Amino acid sequence: MVDADKIDESFGIEVILPDDGKKGPPCPHGPTLLFEKVCAGNKAGRRFYACSACRDRKECNFFQWEDDKVTEARRLAREAENRSKAPPFSQQQYRVRFRKVASQDDKLFCKDCQLLLLTDEHLAHGAHKVIRVNVSQLRRPTVLLRPLENKKSNAQYLFTDRSSHFLLDAVAALGYRKVLCVGTPRLQELIKMRNLEGSHETMESLLLDIDFRYAQFYSKDEFCLYNMFNHHFFDGEASNQVLDAFLKEADGQKVVMVADPPFGGLVKPLASSFSQIAQTWKKLQSPDSASADLPMIWTFPYFFEPRILECLPSLVMLDYQVDYDNHPMYKQGKAGRKQTPVRLFTNIPPRDIVLPKEDGYKLCSKCDRYVCSLNKHCAKCNVCPSKDGREWKHCTACEKCVKPSWKHCQTCGRCALPDHPCSTESGAPAGCFNCGSLEHKRRACPQKDGRRFKMSGGKPGNNNKKKKKQPGQQAGFKHKASHRSGAARRTRQGAAGKKK
Repeated sequence: MVDADKIDESFGIEVILPDDGKKGPPCPHGPTLLFEKVCAGNKAGRRFYACSACRDRKECNFFQWEDDKVTEARRLAREAENRSKAPPFSQQQYRVRFRKVASQDDKLFCKDCQLLLLTDEHLAHGAHKVIRVNVSQLRRPTVLLRPLENKKSNAQYLFTDRSSHFLLDAVAALGYRKVLCVGTPRLQELIKMRNLEGSHETMESLLLDIDFRYAQFYSKDEFCLYNMFNHHFFDGEASNQVLDAFLKEADGQKVVMVADPPFGGLVKPLASSFSQIAQTWKKLQSPDSASADLPMIWTFPYFFEPRILECLPSLVMLDYQVDYDNHPMYKQGKAGRKQTPVRLFTNIPPRDIVLPKEDGYKLCSKCDRYVCSLNKHCAKCNVCPSKDGREWKHCTACEKCVKPSWKHCQTCGRCALPDHPCSTESGAPAGCFNCGSLEHKRRACPQKDGRRFKMSGGKPGNNNKKKKKQPGQQAGFKHKASHRSGAARRTRQGAAGKKK
């Protein structure tokens, strides 16, 4: 196998999504993605396949040049490795085990194995930390399960109760009764708990997540093992049928999708997966809804807005700040930051989503949407411009509003941080290394191929911004690490107050 570390002299790595639907060779996380190194002067780079979900090659070391000839021995070795990393039980077996555990007097859970135990399995886990759990804990798997911690593959950060309740209240107020929870286990959990309480109108939910441990707690109609970076269902057609049944809006039950992807994940494959879900939804609807799009809420940091809108231009970013229970920075209060960078991107009309006044939001009558209380409407821009929760200021020279910490640089001809390196000082090219123009960067180059995903049609159309990546560093699992280079990440930290 050729080592990915030998890829050099590259300006970055980009993902290539095939137009013909061809899937890459499988790794333990489903079909791999095709990547291409980006070189100066539009020089063609060699393409390779790598894991769609892990950026850490220690977690998934799959690597294959696109033009490699795979031997039979190598193929069989890969198949054996994929089987060895599959969940220990099937969805049906997990469900049978859950019913038995729920009926036991002693409901046992092994914290080392992260597994609900049958009574006769206790002795086999004698050297492990086994605890007794109650019915309430069985209904809150996000509290019982240990969050995964590898930020380059599967680190998990979960909505706080505040954010969970807001999201659920918001979609319920808009009449949605079926919530497709893509990577949002805590939202699924809250829906199930509310249904049991009987204090709200009953709602249905389906969780799509790559963490197989949730299969212990939910039936096949409530959970599907799913990789959102390659739109892969690990149970194949059976899970596709479950999704189809859920997306069909029978008896007027409207569906909304709420997705919380890893912040370290590539926007382009995520947008592709969400578009495929939207296409499936559209095919299942009656003819009178043919012009509509699947209602969607996608949580992601605000500084990814340009990339998200390039892929899914129907989405709009809201001011609501999402926070997480077990993230050291992405939560409000003394232990976190005053503002978190995570926002809601949605195709639901912004004026219809009422942001809570008690959390510091207000209605801007000119913008006809709810905004952060510090987001002051600019008469010159005719918009509430703030993205990060602070009051922005208008720059006459740039003819737009900028962050309060930025100042106009005469050398660069734009606003930036006061201690930023000017392009003339650093000697680095300020323009596009694709066509040589100084008027734009490569990601905005009109000569660069790319794609835009349509929620309805689902066909690629326009170009999508890409970020530079190192070989072997692909999309994150669940959750949330920045996938930028160190220098770019430090710039973001200073500008956006961030480290999902």
